[in-house]
Amino acid sequence: MIVDIDKKSGFCFGVINAIREAENELSSAGKLYCLGDIVHNGKEVERLEKMGLKSISKDEFFTLKNCKVLIRAHGEPPETYEYARNNNIELIDATCPVVITLQERVKKSHETHAGKEGQIVIYGKKGHAEIIGLNGQTGNNAIIIESISEVDKIDMSRPVSLYSQTTKRVEDFHAIADLVKTKIQPGVPLEIKDTICRQVSNRVPHLRGFAQKYDVVLFVAGKKSSNGQYLYTICKEENPRTYIVSEIAELDEKWFENVESVGICGATSTPEWLMEEFAQWINSRFNS
Repeated sequence: MIVDIDKKSGFCFGVINAIREAENELSSAGKLYCLGDIVHNGKEVERLEKMGLKSISKDEFFTLKNCKVLIRAHGEPPETYEYARNNNIELIDATCPVVITLQERVKKSHETHAGKEGQIVIYGKKGHAEIIGLNGQTGNNAIIIESISEVDKIDMSRPVSLYSQTTKRVEDFHAIADLVKTKIQPGVPLEIKDTICRQVSNRVPHLRGFAQKYDVVLFVAGKKSSNGQYLYTICKEENPRTYIVSEIAELDEKWFENVESVGICGATSTPEWLMEEFAQWINSRFNS
């Protein structure tokens, strides 16, 4: 059986930077708090926890003083930084540069709309860390829509600035933008900002081709990974025998019966070492 790992899958530069920052601090201090899971992959979180990383919730963060805390690639709202300044917390800020730029743009639009009854609309997943950080730039007054069916939440008689969470599906954002264009009242200002990270969307054409090459495709991603769910659907569209998995225990030997080739790929939050573990499991059972 041929078992191939996609060389273009795995961590994006934002995740690589956050993990490097954590590893550097842990190698010298042996302990570090991280506000939320450093990456939406449970196995990578477990690896770093063994090195001394401790994931904490927002509630736990707001009880800390005199310590170091890592801000992961997803970013944080302004109140996180304010609390850190007031309580002698040193922040190791690993916010992805793409997210920082998006936060700045959302904040500027919010300030521009002040007094003009304008609306900041963000296409994204409610409760997602990146969305919380973006909404914080508006004083938590943004309209968050999760699908095209929620476009009616927007007041089409008032100015609109439309943004997207960086890891959403490009086609879905454009469908929402096109619908808003048709619904907004004539003469009302409308800004459409495609802020989807191309680290994710640029993988789509490659993954389509990759998924077509193999009898079975394993897409490795954490259960919380937004881009993982998106990129998995791309593979599934091209190859119905695509399975999304987060750990070895989820594998079913029946998937590989009478199979000559398996392709293994993953999300921007999937470590290479984890994809290699899946390849080793398959090889040990079918190529020994």
